[in-house]
This record gives sequence, structure tokens and C-alpha cells, in this order.
Amino acid sequence: MRRAVARPRAARRPTRGHGCRVPECPPAGRGPARVTVRAPTAARVRADAAVLVATVVDEGRSLDELLAADRDEGSARGLKRSLAYGTLRWHYRLAALLQRLSSRSPARLDPRLRALLEVGLFQLVSGETAPHAAVAETVEAARVLGHPHAAGFVNAVLRRYQREHAGLAAAVDADLATRTAHPPWFVEALRRDRPDDFVAVLEANNGHPPLWLRVNRMRATVDEYAAELGAAGFQVHRHPVAREALRIEPAVDVRELPGFAEGRVSVQDATAQLAAELLDARPGDRVLDACAAPGGKTCHLLERTDGACHVTALDVSEGRLERVRQNLRRLGLEADVRAGDAADPAGWWDGRPYDRILLDVPCSATGVIRRHPDIKVLRRAGDVPELAQRQRRLLDAAWRLLVPGGTLVYASCSVLRAENEAVIEGFLAATPSASDRTAERTGAWPGVADAGPGRPVLPGAADGDGFYYACLVRTD
Repeated sequence: MRRAVARPRAARRPTRGHGCRVPECPPAGRGPARVTVRAPTAARVRADAAVLVATVVDEGRSLDELLAADRDEGSARGLKRSLAYGTLRWHYRLAALLQRLSSRSPARLDPRLRALLEVGLFQLVSGETAPHAAVAETVEAARVLGHPHAAGFVNAVLRRYQREHAGLAAAVDADLATRTAHPPWFVEALRRDRPDDFVAVLEANNGHPPLWLRVNRMRATVDEYAAELGAAGFQVHRHPVAREALRIEPAVDVRELPGFAEGRVSVQDATAQLAAELLDARPGDRVLDACAAPGGKTCHLLERTDGACHVTALDVSEGRLERVRQNLRRLGLEADVRAGDAADPAGWWDGRPYDRILLDVPCSATGVIRRHPDIKVLRRAGDVPELAQRQRRLLDAAWRLLVPGGTLVYASCSVLRAENEAVIEGFLAATPSASDRTAERTGAWPGVADAGPGRPVLPGAADGDGFYYACLVRTD
């Protein structure tokens, strides 16, 4: 999966003159920073979660990137992640509630305090924390954040929600975008693109993602590994199409999986595993994984051919390629790992064409929102046409590297037609040598069987993420 990087947002302008003691927005450039004061764990964790949420919402930073730098461990880390993910997942609904609850304009509050109020509301709405603890610790977190004078304000907002929650919910939930906590532009785009399925997609986006594994069949059969998981106390479920995919319950840290360190299994969503199924590389094939990082699909292609195909794993980011190398080492696989721009082959290509090409394009990532709820906040409507232009450039460039009779699989983790069907329609119209063979190779797949071109698999189908695939064969 390739998430296009969101652009940082401009700092909010300071506001003045409303005459209250509730902290206002900080001066431009003073972005939220991690809480460093010593404080009781429960309050500090909530304060830290609020800082994470504010940094995503107001600075446009990725939650995964922020959590990668988190120094907490154990239960504190787990609670912080849960609060940050949950608050961002429901941000648009929580913001609508806060607008009705607050005596101050939320837009004029300090971003960290505004985020803390959403964290507190999330705890009350979700019911995952005892109400008295949610209120008390969130009030204390205001002090941890350096806003002791706002403690009474935070308490008043949360207590008012407890008294009026039924009427508030009815009011904000009258709007579909607010009820499902999505930006209005995305709801309208999805309504237009997937009119029969858009509500189901919106609801699926708010679910908790399952843990899907990919068994390395060079080290074990799927049946053998499934039996081992069952003996270890896991519930194990198969996927109807992805042959190496197993879904397990309960979800655990990957390091606790039998044989993970030895390369017997990897974590990869089942729908993402369909890329290798569709490309169907054979031993001896020259294969290009054109946007390879972090390497899950590269490794899957090699596993399915017992390491006997020759894969070039290309990515524009040298830093991200280190993840590819790490995955290859753990799984005992080899590939030609190169830094380069797939849209500019002159900088890296040796002139020899490829039998098969996987083009997993940078995209809006709107098919994986349940795994990355910050996408709701980070993505903008204006990003989509820019991404579509980039995707078309990548496709045009990759096609020139394919042998006659070769196969190219175009993949994205977007659910929007502009990045999927529209890109392929335009390419097919301009490329007489390209033939769409997706329908004949995906008849048993879960999800929507559209008229094409290509095949969307919407979020939640067979409990997988949302992807789009187009299988194109060069016929000249």
C-alpha cells in the first residue's frame, strides 16, 4: 500500500479579544509538542494523546509517524494509541458535538485543549472508560498541558455531554457525514462513485481492522501454520481467494506469532495479497515492483515462486527501501533493491524489459481508513486530481518497460474512481497495445463486480481493506 504524503498545513492564525481565560490558539509556528512534565500516568497519557491528535489535525502530520517516535511502553503506550486512533476515527463527529457543547468557539481554542476535549468526549461516547474516570483524568490532563485555568471549562463541557447526550446525538447524526465522521467532500465523492455501496463503506471505515497474516509457503504450508496457530489458542479464518492469508483472533504483537522472527509468516492485509495472485509471476520471470516500499508485495511475489523469479524492488525513497531490505532479510529472500523514480526510468533502468510489472501507485489511501483513521483528516479533495495525474504518468512510464505479451497490474488502496477506473479508462483509450483482462481473472473475488475497467474491492469485503486492481496485458 502506498499512501501519498500529506502536505503540512499552514499554522493557524492567533485570535484575540474574546475575553475568556480559556487558552487561545498559540502564535503561528508554535506547534504542539509532546508533554514532558511529570504527572500521574492516566492524566499524562490523555494529555499525550491530545498532543498527538492536535499535531495531526493542525499540522498535517501522520499518526503512524508520530507514534513511531513514542517512548512509552506497556499499558500507557497502548492506552495512548487507543485514544489517539479512536479520537481521530471519530474526529468529525466529536468536533460537531464540541461545537454544540462549548460556550467558546472551538476554532479559537488552543489546539491541544480542543483536542483534549475531543479525547474526553471520545471516552464518554465509546464507553471504553468509566465515565467518572474519563472526566476526572481529562480535567487533570488540562493541568498537565499547562492550562490549569481551563480545568473548570473542560469539566463543564464533559458534564454537559453526560446530561444532554441523547439530544446531542440526534442533532449531529441527522447529517450522514457527521454521523459516520467523514469529511463532506469524501462522502459526496463516494456517493457519486459507489452509489449502491457508499454507506456500507463509510460504516466499514469506522470498524477496527482485523489482523491478517501471510504464510510464507517456502517455510510452511498454510494448513500447517493454521494448525499451529489453533494449537496456540488462536481462532483462525481463511480468505475465499487469497490462498496464503489467515485472519487470527485475538490480535497480538507480531513478535508473539510463532515463527515470525524466522520468516515463516508476515502481516499483510488479505486484499493486499491479491496483488500477487493477480500478477501470477512464474519462476524465471523478470518482475518489477515499481513502488515497492515497505516490501510486502515484493516478498509475496518471491514466496509464491520459491524465490525463483527475479524481482527489481524500486522505490523513490531510499529511506523507505530500508524497510524492504529488512523484510527480505527476515524472510531469507533476495531482490534487486533500487532507489529510483518509476516515472523516470532513465535514471535506473538497465534497458531490459520486464515480463511482469506491479504498479502499486501512491494514492489517497481512502480504502484503508479503518487502519489509518488520520487519512480522514489529512486528505483533501484537491489532492485527488493531483494524484490521478501522477498515477497516469507512472502507468505510461511503466508500460514502456513491459515485454510484448507481458502483464502489468495497476493497484491502489483508494476507493475513488478518479484514481482507479478513470485512470485506466484514459490509459486504455490512448494505448492500443493494452488489453484489460481483469474480469476474466477475478470472477471469484469478493466485493463489487463493476462493469470495469479493473476491479474494486471495497473496504469490509471478506473483512479486507479497500483496493482497486486492473490487470493489463500488452498485446503488440
